[in-house]
Amino acid sequence: MAWTEAKQIAECILDGFDSHYRQFREVTAKARQRFENAEWAAVQTASRERIDYYDQRVVETVGILRREFHLHNRDERLWRRVKVEYLRLLPQHRQPELAETYYNSVFCRLFDRRYYNSAHIFVWPVFSTEHLEAENPIFRPYYPARDGIVKIIGAVMNGLGFTLPFRDRRHDIRNLMNAICSRFPHNRALAQNFQIAVLTEPFFRNKGAYVIGKIINGADQTPFAVPILNDEQGGLYCDALLLGNDEITDIFSFSRAYFMVNTQVPAAVVDFLRPLLPRKSKAEFYTAIGFQKYGKAEFYRDFLKHLRYSSDQFKVAPGIRGMVMCVFTLPSLSFVFKVIRDRFAPPKEMTREIVKEKYLLVKMHDRVGRMADSWEYSHVAFPLARISADLRAELESECAGSLEIDGDQLIIKHLYIERRMTPLNLYLHTADQDEIRHAIREYGDAIKQLAAANIFPGDFLFKNFGVTRAGRVVFYDYDELCYLTECNFREIPEAPYPEMEMAAEPWYTAGPDDVFPEEFATFLLTDPRIRKVFLQLHRDLLEPAWWRTRQTVIRSGRLDDIFPYPQERRFRRALSQETARQ
Repeated sequence: MAWTEAKQIAECILDGFDSHYRQFREVTAKARQRFENAEWAAVQTASRERIDYYDQRVVETVGILRREFHLHNRDERLWRRVKVEYLRLLPQHRQPELAETYYNSVFCRLFDRRYYNSAHIFVWPVFSTEHLEAENPIFRPYYPARDGIVKIIGAVMNGLGFTLPFRDRRHDIRNLMNAICSRFPHNRALAQNFQIAVLTEPFFRNKGAYVIGKIINGADQTPFAVPILNDEQGGLYCDALLLGNDEITDIFSFSRAYFMVNTQVPAAVVDFLRPLLPRKSKAEFYTAIGFQKYGKAEFYRDFLKHLRYSSDQFKVAPGIRGMVMCVFTLPSLSFVFKVIRDRFAPPKEMTREIVKEKYLLVKMHDRVGRMADSWEYSHVAFPLARISADLRAELESECAGSLEIDGDQLIIKHLYIERRMTPLNLYLHTADQDEIRHAIREYGDAIKQLAAANIFPGDFLFKNFGVTRAGRVVFYDYDELCYLTECNFREIPEAPYPEMEMAAEPWYTAGPDDVFPEEFATFLLTDPRIRKVFLQLHRDLLEPAWWRTRQTVIRSGRLDDIFPYPQERRFRRALSQETARQ
């Protein structure tokens, strides 16, 4: 009888996952239609809603299990058998790695963390996805030496399956040909296996569709991407050719919204991508194509393995201490761990729930390459022996409500994990003049692009921004973040008496939503070197009129152009077109 019940429970869990994945693919598959119809509001809505599908289905599955099988207490023998029965259902499954993670999510909703071990959940994956294939090939090979590059470009365009025509195919082909000829080495020897492989399904995000592929020549694989845009007048056009690791990396950045890629076998897509960007992990690729829950599970496995093969200690992250978060890092791992403090010192007026809502807003919102995504975890175990004395003292003093000691482990009940960046204030402290100019240009551009996405950072201090490995400035402190349209941008009124300008307190009153951009210079531009560069590049950020204009644009429903690639890579014809955020 127990075996029958175990089989039924296993089938119920897998049915929940299969139902989730069908819904996930349905909304993902419609990305093509939304793109061709220029349904941009629907694009944003679908992107937000899809993120919630997983948790909604897990909660539904847990409810069914509790109702149908009365699962209120853990039965050791039963759940060992459930896991065995679940494994028996996966050999022919097209997404076994995702199904294993779904099983873990359901189990962890049902039972206490002390049962989170290999006897009950898939701490390590059981099924290999290395040779997992979809019913139809996920990419098409093309042979330039045999068919010629012009014919191949036309074939790739035809193979994308768009019903909306390219408005000027000849011009697009000529642009791509010129870009290839100018950027691909002319004297390079061609190996016998010289070919171009292109993924059959475009990657959709916001108002762009990306053709992703690679040039194979001998042992070398050179990635490329071709962004395709909708002119909103009944035609498509190729906007650029991105070639090589450096140019492709940013479109898969942790600071970008998730792609929509219609695939039966996500593992096959990730296996195609991984050799092209070797510095990115499997966890990052799964997250980039919308499987953030599996990305989170895969990162944790990488984390456990890293702990086993390292011996350095977790320590407080460098930089100015935050008022809302305790932030720590492991020097040998390129990530930071953020724990909400138990209490917030004045002038911070918020709650733990508000902080969590801000992080959720960032996950759901279009991050336009300027806000760091994070993985949210519960009940994470850290070896106490690896926690430095300073870090343990800070956590116990500031975050005691989030801590639990279990033998030789420190359990953190709730935390966020993000890519580690160099705090902008520390970067500027040691930067030369050229580096300062680049960083301040990036800093101002980040604020302007966030404003275009209806995001107001709230706190503009340099310590709240980070510099990535590629030199990009990204915002990562969200406790003061709000929608730009919620703010009231005001000029500072003239002082009634000149002496009042020297007073310690302002002579004007401010409401809770009032913002005075002219004040930014007072606390930001104390360093003369930084002040000079900022005023040259971004003086408009100190003008209330600039911010009010941004609000007007947002309220009109128009989206500004924010491309995840340099303007100089865009084809000349496209520069005069009215396009939209990528």
